[in-house]
Amino acid sequence: MEEEFKKGDLVAVLPSAPIDNLLDYKVSDISVRLGSFVVVPLGPRRVVGVVWDKGAGDFDQSKLRSIIKVLDVPGLDHSFRLFLEKVSEYNLVSLPLALARLTRLPELTEGPKVEKYCQWDGTLPSKMTPPRKKLFQVLEPGKEILAKEVLARSGVGMDVLKRLALRNFLQLNDKFIRDKAPLMNLVRNTVELNTEQRLATDAIFDFIKEDEFSPILLKGVPGAGKTEVFLEVIAKKLQEGKQVLVLLPEIALTAQIIKRFKDRFGTTPFEWHSSVSKVEKRQIWRMAGEGTARLVVGARSALFLPFTNLGLIVVDEEHDSSYKQDSGVIYNARDMAVLRASICKATIILVSATPSLESLVNVKREKYQRVDLHSRYGVATLPEIGIIDMKGETGLSGKWVSGALIKEIADRLHKKEQSLLFLNRRGYAPITVCANCGNQLGCPDCDAQLVEHQYFKKMICHQCGARSVIPNECPDCGTVGMMVPLGPGIERLAEEVKSIFNEARIEVLSSDLVESTSQLKDTLERIASGDVDIIIGTQIIAKGHNFPYLTLVAVVDADIGLQGGDFRAAERTFQIIRQVTGRSGRAEIPGIALLQTWNPKHPVIQAITSNDDEVFWEIESREREVTGTPPFSQYIGVIISGKNLDDVEGFSQVLARDSQPLADENYELFGPAPAPITRIQGRVRYRLLIKAEKGLRVQRAIRAWLSQFRVPNNIRLTIDVDPQRFL
Repeated sequence: MEEEFKKGDLVAVLPSAPIDNLLDYKVSDISVRLGSFVVVPLGPRRVVGVVWDKGAGDFDQSKLRSIIKVLDVPGLDHSFRLFLEKVSEYNLVSLPLALARLTRLPELTEGPKVEKYCQWDGTLPSKMTPPRKKLFQVLEPGKEILAKEVLARSGVGMDVLKRLALRNFLQLNDKFIRDKAPLMNLVRNTVELNTEQRLATDAIFDFIKEDEFSPILLKGVPGAGKTEVFLEVIAKKLQEGKQVLVLLPEIALTAQIIKRFKDRFGTTPFEWHSSVSKVEKRQIWRMAGEGTARLVVGARSALFLPFTNLGLIVVDEEHDSSYKQDSGVIYNARDMAVLRASICKATIILVSATPSLESLVNVKREKYQRVDLHSRYGVATLPEIGIIDMKGETGLSGKWVSGALIKEIADRLHKKEQSLLFLNRRGYAPITVCANCGNQLGCPDCDAQLVEHQYFKKMICHQCGARSVIPNECPDCGTVGMMVPLGPGIERLAEEVKSIFNEARIEVLSSDLVESTSQLKDTLERIASGDVDIIIGTQIIAKGHNFPYLTLVAVVDADIGLQGGDFRAAERTFQIIRQVTGRSGRAEIPGIALLQTWNPKHPVIQAITSNDDEVFWEIESREREVTGTPPFSQYIGVIISGKNLDDVEGFSQVLARDSQPLADENYELFGPAPAPITRIQGRVRYRLLIKAEKGLRVQRAIRAWLSQFRVPNNIRLTIDVDPQRFL
C-alpha cells in the first residue's frame, strides 16, 4: 500500500505541464496517497498531476497552494512511476511530457463511465398514452433496468421516461459502471498441442523464474503454432492471479488473434487500440489499475496502462517496425516492454518467425532464453520457394507480372485455390513525370514525390498527406496530356491483374484503402473463407494471417528495399519477404512462393530461397559487428527543424561545434547534414548522429551537451534514441 498523506502534509506533485521539476503542494481536506492523480493550481490554470513524492519543504510555506481535487481513478504504483522515470531517462524526454502523453491524462479528466438506470415502484399515472402503455409493459415494479434497454424493448423515446420521472412515476439514476471482467476458461484447451509445441511450452515454463525477470525469445517458422504456445503460458499466469498484456504491431492482426483468445478462454480479452472509444479506454484504464482487467490485447500504447500485478508481457511479431513511436514521445515499445517486465519482475515473451537482430544477439549474449518451433502445425508444410529471373522475361514493357507468374496464377484459379501478389508500395505509381520536359511532380511542402492514387483520383504526398488533383498538363512547361506514371504501385498492379484475369474475384488490401477496422475484418474473413481468388496486398497482408486456401504467394518486386544506405535494409527485406511467403500453404494443400527479381544472386534472395535463416542471421550479425552498427553500438539521432534553412543550418552548426561533453566521453558525432528528405510540411530538417559503444550511458552526456544551449523559439529539436528510420 502506498504511503498516505493527510491534511496539512506537503507532497511533491509531478504536473502534466512543461516544467522539469516537482512542485510542492499542501494536502487539503481529502487525504492522498503516493501515485494519486490530482488537480492542482499552476499559475492561473488548473492541471492534472501525480503525487510523486514527499514535499521537499524548501519553499516559502505561506505561499504554498493546496491540491484542489483527487481524481477518482487508480493511481500509479511505485513500479509504474519508476518505469516512467526510466522511459523518460532513456528516451531523453522530460518526465512531465512522458506523464502527459503516455498515461492518457487528458482522457482521465473526463470522468468515469456512467449509465442511466430506470426504476418503477408500481404506481401508474391516471393518463395512459400509447407510448406509456408500451413503456410500462416492459417494466417490473421494484426492478432496476438499464434505461437504454427499456427504450430498445419498448420503442419509446427518452423524453417519455424523463417526463414520467419529473412526475415521480419513475426514477432515473446515473450509476458509475464498475465492469467486472468475464470469467475465463483457464484449464481446458480447445486445441491439442503437438509434440513440438508441448516441448516448447515446457521449455518456457522451465525458463520462467517465479517473481524474477524472465525474457524469452519464441522463434518459430510461419504456421508453427506460436500463438497456441504463448496462450498456454498466458493461461498459467492467469491461474496464478497475474495480469497479462499482449502487444500487437497492427490493428490488422487483431481480429484473428482475438478469435483465438475467445476459442481458448471462452471470452474475448480487453482490447486497446485506436479504434476503441474513449469511454471504453477509460473503463479499461480503471480496470487495469484495479486489477480486474486481467488480460489486455493492444497496440504499443497499451504498455502504459497502470497494471498493478503484471506477470507476463507477450510482444507478438517483435521485429515489426510499427512498435516504434515516431512522434511526440519517441520510443520503441518492444524495448520499453522489456524494461517494464524487468521492473515488474515479470516474464516477457518476444515472438516472431523473423526476430530482430537485436533479440538474436541478446540470446547469443545469454541475456534472453530462446525456444524454437521448426515445423508447421498439423499436416501443413513449408512452401517451396522459387525465383523468377526477370532478366529472362520478354514482352514486359510497362508490365509487372511475368509470364511464368501468370501461368501459376491461372493454375490456382483452375484448382479453385488462392493466389497472393505482394508489392510493398501504396498507390498507383510512385513517380509521375512530364514526357516533354522531364519534370517530376513533387509535394509543394516536402522534398518528396507525389504518388498517384487512382482509387482517390488524387496525387498524395506520403510524407505529409497533402492531396491535389491528378494534372492533365505539366505545371512546369504547360504541355497537355504528357504526364506519365512511372513504376508500379499496388493499384497499378491490380489494374494489370484485372485485365489478365477479368473474371477472377480480386481483393486489393493496403492501409490507405482500409476505411475501418470492421471493413478490414470482413475482408480478411472473406479471404479466409475462400470468397476471393486473388489477393493483392502491401505489408498489411504480410504477417499473422491464416488463409487455408492460399497456395501461391508471389513477391512482385523482391528487390524493393535492397537499395539505399540504411544498414537495416537487408534485415528488413529478409523479414518482410520471409513473412509474406509464409502465408502460403498453411493448411492441408501444399503451397509455393515465387520471388520476381532482377538480382537473383543477391545474398538476401539466396538466403530466402535456401530456407536457411541461421546462415543469413550469422552473416548479417558478422557484417554489423565489423562495421560497428547496431546492435553492436548505439545510435541516437538529433533532428533540428524549422521554417528557415539558414536558422536550422546555423543552429545545427552551433550544436556540432560545442560538442565537448560528447568528445570527453569518446562518443562520435556525425553531421550536421540535411536529412535525406530535407523538407517535410514546410519545415527544413537537419540531422546529427551520435554513435556510442553498446551499454554506455550516453544519455547523461547528451543531456550535459544540450544543456549548454537555449533552443530558439523558431527551432524544434527532437531526439530519437535507437532510430529505425533515417529519412
